[in-house]
Amino acid sequence: MADTTQPRENRLLALLPEEVYEAVVRRLEPCAIPRGFMIVHADAPIEHVYFPCSGIGSVINVSPEGNRVEAGLFGRDGFAPTAAAIDAGISISEVTVQVPGFAYRLPQAALSDLMRTQPAFAGLLNRCVHVLATQAGFTALSNAVHEINERLARWILMCHDRIDGDRLALTHEFIALMLAVRRPSVTTSLHVLEGKHFIRSLRGMVIVRNRAGLEEFASDAYGKAEEEYERLIGPLRKSRRDVRIESAGASFVSPKGRTAL
Repeated sequence: MADTTQPRENRLLALLPEEVYEAVVRRLEPCAIPRGFMIVHADAPIEHVYFPCSGIGSVINVSPEGNRVEAGLFGRDGFAPTAAAIDAGISISEVTVQVPGFAYRLPQAALSDLMRTQPAFAGLLNRCVHVLATQAGFTALSNAVHEINERLARWILMCHDRIDGDRLALTHEFIALMLAVRRPSVTTSLHVLEGKHFIRSLRGMVIVRNRAGLEEFASDAYGKAEEEYERLIGPLRKSRRDVRIESAGASFVSPKGRTAL
């Protein structure tokens, strides 16, 4: 995998001017990021910064008593931990991999050096820090004002934006952690979305069937943070027309994002 996955599959690295890209890529180290891989523990020193080319990672806040909730997620659209961009030294949040993939990483010292010597690189990473903070802010808003069904729809859309295809390898236990709810509530909400033909829920798998319907159902829970990413960095969201519909064991692309029943 290291031989075929290129650094430009990370959207941030792909946006760098050629001479800056070459300066950065010379110092990158390829690495697999399996499910459960700990990019950094909460309150631990930052040793490396990861630029995923595939997979999904979560930024998880942990209370002094051990309560845990997801504050943000990222994939090939970003990097982690973002605290490295300001030489914070440690990461207050835990950063872990939820959907396995592949990444390139930089030692913290190399990142700091490149940010001093390559202003275009520093500027891009600073914009990414801002959009992840924006995402975290809208996650807090959604947790306060939206019902769990809308929150789940939002979260599935955010994951869908960061993968190829429409299959998300997600367990009910993980979704419950990310939404800070009990596992039975996740099961009930998945049934609601499946009953509306937005998704198909299998053991350890969620398949997006109707992207357009899922966005409409999520309403204002989804979209604002994504707009900010696209304003400052570039494309993020999948087109509603690109969703692949799966029904009765067959699959086909729906030209209008509608579900085949």
